Amino acid sequence: MKQDSTRNITYTVDCEDYVHVVKFNPFDSGDACSLIAYGGNNYVVIGTCRFQEEDAEVEGLQYKTLRTFHHGIRVDAIAWSPETRLDAIPPQIRFCTAASDRKLRLFTSDLQDKNEFKTFDGHSDYINDLVFAPNEGQEVASVSDDHTCRVWDLEGNEKAHFVLRSPGMSVCWHPEEAFKLMVAEKNGTIRFYDLITQQAILSLECEQTPLMSADWCLKNTLKIGAVAGSDWLIWDITRSSYPQDKRPVHVDRARLFRWSRVNENLFATTGYPGKTTTQLLVHHLGHPQPILTGTAAVGSGLTWHRTLPLCAVGGDHKIFFWVTEM
Repeated sequence: MKQDSTRNITYTVDCEDYVHVVKFNPFDSGDACSLIAYGGNNYVVIGTCRFQEEDAEVEGLQYKTLRTFHHGIRVDAIAWSPETRLDAIPPQIRFCTAASDRKLRLFTSDLQDKNEFKTFDGHSDYINDLVFAPNEGQEVASVSDDHTCRVWDLEGNEKAHFVLRSPGMSVCWHPEEAFKLMVAEKNGTIRFYDLITQQAILSLECEQTPLMSADWCLKNTLKIGAVAGSDWLIWDITRSSYPQDKRPVHVDRARLFRWSRVNENLFATTGYPGKTTTQLLVHHLGHPQPILTGTAAVGSGLTWHRTLPLCAVGGDHKIFFWVTEM
């Protein structure tokens, strides 16, 4: 858990395997530590992190593995449930994964004897993203290369099914807009669906492709961000269906876009894993240039801490953490 100044990585955690995806728990789990999940070729590891930025008694980063779940197949995406509680007796860990066999798996554990998982079948192609309903956690939404967005209950029954015009790349569910789902498609369209009428109610256009990733700002429900081609794009949905702001950032192509959870003007983007390194850029809407540039050996995944301006990317047998300014 050392500080690494050579490539301005603030902290690293060593892992058993290549890390394909990494995800901080975005919900309050009732514990001072932050939960983090990462997925490799056939397992998911759940751990806790505590950083010196939030606790003066910690030197650097304190990381502890709570449990390793055998997954049996490569993990492509992970979503945390708001029902995860470390302060319950017994504790409850609940998360869902998407895997390369086109299935979702819902894991529930008390970190002792109870370790269950259910498989959700239905997608006919690669699943790109998934998310839990943010308030009650009783449903999961997923998007796939099969041109669908599906909403499931926790038994794996399909509750809603939206037909898309191209592969679904990102799906977001906002705690303040619990009856709406945001779906971003590879063809550059972002649509909002009303979950009660099951109709599309609003759409945004990138006017460029391929859209690879989009995110709904936690701190401002009117702000949407995405990466398409080599640019990042930002919308204010009250003003126009076209982006208000966009900038070329990654030389090849941009891969992921994630808003900070603590500041509506702060976001991060990653480039495509190149031959050796992946570029992470942290942007602030008040600054013309990125405020942080990081590189990681073949990085994948991108996630922000729930309460700190700190983001993480997975890599080869490591997770990399960068702390930035607000």
